[in-house]
Amino acid sequence: MLKPIYMDYQATTPMDPRVFDAMKPYFLEHYGNAASRTHAFGWKAEEAVQKARETLASTLGANAKEVVFTSGATEANNLAIKGAVEASNAKKKHIITVKTEHKAVLDVCAELENKGVRITTLDVNTDGRINIEALENAIEDDTILVSVMHANNEIGVVQPIAEIGAICREKSILFHTDAAQSFGKLPLTWSSSNADLISISGHKVYGPKGIGALLIRRTKPRIQLVAQMVGGGHERGLRSGTLPVPLIVGFAEAAKLAMSEREEEATRLLSLRNHLKHRLTNELTHTRINGTLAHRLPGNLNISFGYVEGEALLMGLENIAVSSGSACTSDSLAPSYVLKAIGVPDALAHSAIRFGIGRYSTMDDIDDVATRVVAS
Repeated sequence: MLKPIYMDYQATTPMDPRVFDAMKPYFLEHYGNAASRTHAFGWKAEEAVQKARETLASTLGANAKEVVFTSGATEANNLAIKGAVEASNAKKKHIITVKTEHKAVLDVCAELENKGVRITTLDVNTDGRINIEALENAIEDDTILVSVMHANNEIGVVQPIAEIGAICREKSILFHTDAAQSFGKLPLTWSSSNADLISISGHKVYGPKGIGALLIRRTKPRIQLVAQMVGGGHERGLRSGTLPVPLIVGFAEAAKLAMSEREEEATRLLSLRNHLKHRLTNELTHTRINGTLAHRLPGNLNISFGYVEGEALLMGLENIAVSSGSACTSDSLAPSYVLKAIGVPDALAHSAIRFGIGRYSTMDDIDDVATRVVAS
């Protein structure tokens, strides 16, 4: 039987054992409710949450009070976008986003559009990056929010969020970025992004599933949102619900590890990705790299294979975990909307494979995968 190889790190990451070790006491020993203020069990849990909040904030150059815990980036995106719309006093409301955004943003915008909010969805260039001039031209007097993801989950393309944020700041427009894929992998702070709202997720950085956060800027400017989940007033009234202390502790530990090892890991992943690209493009004909390589997550390679059916190729890659698109839309038979947005023909979009390389990938894994792909 062939060795199983995991290469779907953009879908999710395995938990780092160091993260599990940090979480374990809060499952078995320190199991109090962080909102229980009358006994030591609650105090211990509250202390752990506050320490985790400070750790996460420090990785992003933020204040601990700017961290609002959610169930993940999808909920954070909902809170950011819907919360900003509902908090706005503008009679007319206009949002700008991008065709290659995650469905957790596009579907929120579609729902708001049905409620009367005008949505402009920008095209991208064939390299996957937006046109800054097109963004500037799309801004109108009633534009209240721009939402552009930092790094794309399918093609790994990194958007110029600092430039986008600077434009928004000049126009007094809120800027939200879904940073689920970039957090812990690329430099990301308030100052480097110029963002007002940042969504992040635990399971993309070798932490637990079911935990994420929305960073909400408190100064210059102070951002106001309307809560989307009520029922207890947790998280300063912005997100009610009993805090999952073990998950929060694990998220913070994962973030700390990711930030401390980021540069070294990025260099290693880039080397692995380049080796995989070299082998596939040199040993096979009619290949196409989807999205720019110049501005890209180091562990992402999205490549189409001409004259090959993608699903058949996936089935042929026994015991290799890869994806033909986003994990959130992988049950659809339609070609990836992200690949269509960058102009990939349907035939090549159907034959696209996303190789996600991560912390536990090795050069032997890369060579094994390349050999199996070529043989298929």
